Amino acid sequence: MSALELPVISCSLDPTSKSRNLAVASSELLRGLGHRSSVVDLAEHGLPAFDNDQIFDSEAFSALYDVISSADGIILAFPVYNWAPAATVKSLIEATGATGEDGRVAAWFDKVVTFVCAAGLPHSYMATGALAQSLMLDFKCIINPYVAYISERDWEPSQQLTADRNARLAKTMTVHAELSELLSGRVYRSDWEV
Repeated sequence: MSALELPVISCSLDPTSKSRNLAVASSELLRGLGHRSSVVDLAEHGLPAFDNDQIFDSEAFSALYDVISSADGIILAFPVYNWAPAATVKSLIEATGATGEDGRVAAWFDKVVTFVCAAGLPHSYMATGALAQSLMLDFKCIINPYVAYISERDWEPSQQLTADRNARLAKTMTVHAELSELLSGRVYRSDWEV
């Protein structure tokens, strides 16, 4: 099988973000599996807040829409705040998932999506549930059941992941690549439907 396009979107605006470090590590693992993968950093794009209007004229929207719509699978790397994915993730999905009278079609339909999370405590590991449900129901995304959930306790003093979390990140990327490969030949295409 030929190399797939598997971008990793870093959804943190924190300049010292651990989820950005996880995004870089995820991209390296995917490239090691023979796929094309780059880190797309929302902190560098300046995506405006979703207003269902002028955001569609922004360069950030155009660039991010193109990355998502052309991808075979997408990794969303983000921090978990207050028991939920960071608001930047929702804003990204709202913008690139919107449709309009001008013929704009959501970029997310039928994508394989994997979550890589950085959190303070291990307790909010189910924080991705509502986001996964939304992507599945709205856009018929295939959600990787393996989530790389990394809490503050999962980092060594050297800022490297503990062995078990490093293994989990590698397995999560392997499953993401395999799901994306298996589904790359599907013949159906989804649209807004119940």
